Amino acid sequence: MDKRYREYRNLNLTEIAREISEMWQDQDVFQKSLDLRRNSKPFIFYEGPPSANGTPGIHHVMARSIKDIFCRYKTQKGFYVERKAGWDTHGLPVEIGVEKMLGITKEAIGDTITVEEYNRHCRTEVMRYKDMWDDLTRRMGYWVNLDDPYITFENKYIESIWWLLKELYNKGLLYKGFTIQPYSPAAGTGLSTHELNQPGCYRNVKDNTVVAQFSIVKDKSSEKLFNNLHGELFFLAWTTTPWTLPSNTGLAVGANITYVKVKTYNPYTFEPITVILAKDLVGKYFPEKNAELVLAEYEAGQKAIPFVIEEEYKGKELEGIRYEQLMPYALPETGDPFRVVLGDFVTTEDGTGIVHIAPSFGADDFKVGRQYGLGSLTLVDKQGRFTEEMGEFAGRFVKPEYDPTFDPKTSESIDIEIIVKLKKENRAFKTEKYEHSYPHCWRTDKPILYYPLDSWFIKTTELRDRMIESNKTINWKPESTGTGRFGNWLENLVDWNLSRSRFWGTPLPVWRSEDGTEEICIGSVEELYNEIEKAVSAGIMADNPMKDFKAGDFTSDNYNKFDLHRPFVDDIHLVSPTGKVMHRESDLIDVWFDSGAMPYAQFHYPFEKKDELNNFFPADFIAEGVDQTRGWFFTLHAIGNMIFDSVAFKNVVSNGLVLDKNGNKMSKRLGNAVDPFETLDKFGPDATRWYMITNSQPWDNLKFDINGIGEVQRKLFGTLHNTYSFFTMYANIDGFTYSEPDVDWKDRPELDRWILSELNTLIRQTDECYEDYEPTRAGRLVGNFVDEHLSNWYVRLSRRRFWKGDYSKDKISAYQTLYTCLETLSRIIAPIAPFYADRLFNDLNAVTGRESALSVHLTDYPVADVSKIDSALEQQMELAQKVSSMVLSLRKKSFLRVRQPLQKIMIPLSDSTLIGYINNIRDIILGEVNVKELEIMSEDNTMLVKKIKADFKKLGARLGKQMKSAANAIAAFNQDQIRELERVGQTQIEADGVTIVIQADEVEITTEDIPGWVVASEGNMTVALDITVTEPLRLEGIARDLINRIQNVRKESGLEVTDRIKITLQSQPELIKAVEQNFEYICNETLTDNINWSDQTSDLIWHDAEIADNITAKLAIQKSK
Repeated sequence: MDKRYREYRNLNLTEIAREISEMWQDQDVFQKSLDLRRNSKPFIFYEGPPSANGTPGIHHVMARSIKDIFCRYKTQKGFYVERKAGWDTHGLPVEIGVEKMLGITKEAIGDTITVEEYNRHCRTEVMRYKDMWDDLTRRMGYWVNLDDPYITFENKYIESIWWLLKELYNKGLLYKGFTIQPYSPAAGTGLSTHELNQPGCYRNVKDNTVVAQFSIVKDKSSEKLFNNLHGELFFLAWTTTPWTLPSNTGLAVGANITYVKVKTYNPYTFEPITVILAKDLVGKYFPEKNAELVLAEYEAGQKAIPFVIEEEYKGKELEGIRYEQLMPYALPETGDPFRVVLGDFVTTEDGTGIVHIAPSFGADDFKVGRQYGLGSLTLVDKQGRFTEEMGEFAGRFVKPEYDPTFDPKTSESIDIEIIVKLKKENRAFKTEKYEHSYPHCWRTDKPILYYPLDSWFIKTTELRDRMIESNKTINWKPESTGTGRFGNWLENLVDWNLSRSRFWGTPLPVWRSEDGTEEICIGSVEELYNEIEKAVSAGIMADNPMKDFKAGDFTSDNYNKFDLHRPFVDDIHLVSPTGKVMHRESDLIDVWFDSGAMPYAQFHYPFEKKDELNNFFPADFIAEGVDQTRGWFFTLHAIGNMIFDSVAFKNVVSNGLVLDKNGNKMSKRLGNAVDPFETLDKFGPDATRWYMITNSQPWDNLKFDINGIGEVQRKLFGTLHNTYSFFTMYANIDGFTYSEPDVDWKDRPELDRWILSELNTLIRQTDECYEDYEPTRAGRLVGNFVDEHLSNWYVRLSRRRFWKGDYSKDKISAYQTLYTCLETLSRIIAPIAPFYADRLFNDLNAVTGRESALSVHLTDYPVADVSKIDSALEQQMELAQKVSSMVLSLRKKSFLRVRQPLQKIMIPLSDSTLIGYINNIRDIILGEVNVKELEIMSEDNTMLVKKIKADFKKLGARLGKQMKSAANAIAAFNQDQIRELERVGQTQIEADGVTIVIQADEVEITTEDIPGWVVASEGNMTVALDITVTEPLRLEGIARDLINRIQNVRKESGLEVTDRIKITLQSQPELIKAVEQNFEYICNETLTDNINWSDQTSDLIWHDAEIADNITAKLAIQKSK
């Protein structure tokens, strides 16, 4: 025989992956898959760019598997799927890493290290782990073009970003504004709201809070408040940020909120005071029982402090009243501060109903401060420290997290020191710890401040409605992310803060005159070149630093003649139309704009491929982690809608987190992180991918358990491997190469037609799953088919057909059927398990040559032949499996091994369809459960008696007091009523005069056992098994056990499956009787020519044979000559 199927001693998925990976590389299979479909309809995929300055984790295997699955599947479906890798190279992650590496802070840049040197380090550092990322990508089988990636720091990429920004500028959507913005002192830059809403940024913290006393100034407008006072008169205002109190310039009240004046004592100084707060919040500070205490009888130090409520006022009556500055360290340079104002944001949910206003540190504060002209105080610098005006507090960090020297054991936070000061000055009414959610910087993990910033914004609110509408057309997986997390984000959209006060990033391409009256937004390198030429002519620039650039030449050499980063662009000064010098705005742009621009910038659009936008926009499919919902997903969506009036992606899989097996977040610090390289080495990429995809839906959090991969390795791939090994063992013996014509469908045995029907159903269902971005369902369907249908049913029931008899049409049909199943499975599993699928495909095709493709990934996804899908046959075989399972359970319950034959099964049925099915599969059931006869009885027979009772756990909660009556009604059912309930699935009863519908799963139905029989029921199916073992049955059972032991010894002795043998047995009365009664059967099953008896004195190799009924014998096997 010329060709033999490759046989394996064991399954080694890691070695298979190595072999196939080498084949892919040697044969350039990925490129061939692209070339094969180059003229086909494109399926557009975007790779979300990772940053290569950190090492990849196991969660990246999950995310990249999802991407790879659908790109491979769509290639199989005939689409051209270009896959361009990318690297996100700008922004905080890189800069913070470089600062840590160099041992510097942001303040050192431009001082002890030049911006040029610093950015040179950033350029190198950002690609530090690129080789590791590439290695993981190849080892896990993620096909993406690593040779020509887009890199966000390259000049051509930045030029495309500048073009996008100019488009926004020309549409009036890019503007400069001074507002309160999230600011990270630790990172030294402002942040956008979508950065602030990354998962984990809002954290519960316990802050020291204070209710401060603001002394009211007596004048004409406040005179009405000063009647009948008890000590000094104060407004009470609560804050969770005591460090903002020195910057207070106003107090806000609700116009229609009722406020009261209360006489009491200060709990710290014990001085008499009169305070004003919201009426609805009096109970929070003044226990009702203390109202009975007499004000004049209070003694300093008493815990129970008396109080008396005086007049009431509406908030609008308090507007304009002045108060003394609480902490007089500095005064606003402009404005009319220290007044009560009205604010629609004031509530009585917490605090005092009076809000302390520090316009520099809150958006609402800033807005109301500007409305009333309160002026502002910014007594905190951008490092998060108090300014020099702050006296004894000058230079102190307002948050201990900003202070690298802070030790909670020896130091107090600035909030506590401020509170202590206020207590001593009779300006603190109450202080306590308060737990609340506070935003933190997504990269430094330190709390942010809200800070007044001069920033550039994108007017995303202008197109909010359009973004909301277009989002409804996107297929989100899961849907809840699109309608919930993402949809809610769009509903509450604010303008995008684009500015970043950093050094390594895409510079904002806006040049302005010093007086701000003239400006230009540059949209291309050619435009910048031309504007510099104007500046040179005007004498503003000595020469053009881009003089060697040639417009229209898009080669890398031409674009590497300059650098669009800082500090080089900062040295370019332009001339305005009126002759004024224009300097570049010093900001960089939000790094998320970089990644959101990748659909266009990866191809240098519109400077290149100007007329090919439809070939790469919008994406048909993207996938990233759920943390990108308000990151990359948003920026893609925003830019696509604002510039192209289009969604940027049509389908998106938002995958969940990969947690440890206990549901905790993985962390190197906690020691629960999983090394992806070690995992791939141990289990192979196919088992790892299959486990991660099928264990839970991609969008659910995965509790990663390394043992689960081992189970997949054994259960799915082990079963497939064993099935393949079974096929190759006999196919190599018989020389099956699929050279014969396909056996006619009508001539194929029912078992073959059934498995091929199930196979075509699997093709159809998995195709639908992949098409609907449901890889988990596809994988689970495959697992069920391989285990339940192919291995545990088809192969087991067909085993005899492969090894017995001549090379007949029946045997050829069996070979063709099993080959078809295996070869088709290789295509179905190719998206999820690309290495093993290719190994299986090539091992089969190397012998048959039925396919010209050198890889399964160059073949089409199988197409279901609906003419071969026989639903009735599938139901019939499912019934056979169900009945067999019930009988095997009864055997187990009765401690009767399967090799022990039994005489009879009885099944009560009246449904003609089911009776027909049972008759058709009678032989299959009997062979599977080792029983001689199957009798169908009428359902109204008196032999099998069923009993019914209510399931109190299920019905009790629903019926309540009616339960007892209902239980009695159910228990009174006769046999006909029970059968009807089983058949229909529900019935009606009367309980306490009320008609109630009862479902079949709300009752428990059992069948009374018959002497010598055991009975089981499942749904509407009942099976009775005769468990009487007669003497002939017992001896046949011994013979079957002997056959099993002989077959094992054959295998242990290294005999070929076709070798004929002779057997010598140790004489034993029971064994002799069993052999005599079943001699021919034993010989046929074991390929035995003769059986001899011996007293074990002959010189043979003897083997122990433990047989049922406590029979132990010795046997020897010799190959027949």
